[in-house]
Amino acid sequence: MSNPLAAGSLAGKRVLVTGSSRGIGADTLGYFAEAGARVVVNYRNKARRAEQIVERIAAAGGDALAVGADLTDTESVGSMIATIVAEWGGLDLLVLNASGGMESGMGDDYALRLNRDAQVDLLTSAVPHMPAGSRVVFVTSHQAHFVETAETLPEYLPVAKSKRAGELALRELIPQLEAAGIELVVVSGDMIEGTITATLLERINPGAISGRRESVGKLYNVAEFAAEVAAAAVEPIPADHTRLVGDVSEFVGSAS
Repeated sequence: MSNPLAAGSLAGKRVLVTGSSRGIGADTLGYFAEAGARVVVNYRNKARRAEQIVERIAAAGGDALAVGADLTDTESVGSMIATIVAEWGGLDLLVLNASGGMESGMGDDYALRLNRDAQVDLLTSAVPHMPAGSRVVFVTSHQAHFVETAETLPEYLPVAKSKRAGELALRELIPQLEAAGIELVVVSGDMIEGTITATLLERINPGAISGRRESVGKLYNVAEFAAEVAAAAVEPIPADHTRLVGDVSEFVGSAS
């Protein structure tokens, strides 16, 4: 997949992508690094994987940091932001990519704590260190974005509802962000081939992802969707602050 960002177009920009030690986050971060940005590889417990990404970026002449943080822990989030500020003085771009809720043993309220509370907590912690002209990108799914009006897989419903709650909570902050000169855009896509969510759904409900693929004709893969997220970081923001990726015909008429 080719990089949607021009070489050098993000030179000097400071970027944090949450959940970027693998999957969509890692590929998105790779596009930013190739465009010249200084990037933070955020992880929860995959330190070595994050460090390997940093090593690859450094070998290519880029600048990267690996910073671990449990996003559901306010103190851990504060420590991550403090590390970034100490190293680079602040952030120009924050991509809220990390999400979850289908993992076992994390508690019944984990999806809501991660997909809503942690997103707001991280943004609130980062805003004082983001200058005017900065941007925040929130990554979600059509199944979450349209959850009030469209059906989704039962196994995914708790995650979808919690991600929609997170999106709405972030949208409530738009006036505050705009007053500080910070933009917010929501990037929504269908189920993505090769993600941990797709893998877990397929494990719980065999045939779920292939059935979804047959229903819509095509599902984006990780690299393709990451390219859309990266593009959303630099392209003009739609009036409704929403970038819908792929075919959304079955959701037409749903709330946005």
